[in-house]
Amino acid sequence: MPIPTEESLIEYPSDFPIKVVGVMHDAFAESIVALVIEHDPEFHSGKVEMRPSTQGKYLSLTVTVRATSREQLDNLYRALSSHEHVKFVL
Repeated sequence: MPIPTEESLIEYPSDFPIKVVGVMHDAFAESIVALVIEHDPEFHSGKVEMRPSTQGKYLSLTVTVRATSREQLDNLYRALSSHEHVKFVL
């Protein structure tokens, strides 16, 4: 059941950071950026912060998207969560 706009804690449109943690892989960051662009066509790789884990097994990406609706964010979270190299999305 969708949350009514007046009950949302997020004001749309707004910049919304999403943290994506996944297994370190050559194309991980590129594939996440491509996925984000499908949901936010104005997104560009300059809006990505990358941090490798201490032992280099994982990569944490913070992507800041332009959120235009709850539906857009929900669809993006589902797409990111189902990516084969993603461990979790916050």
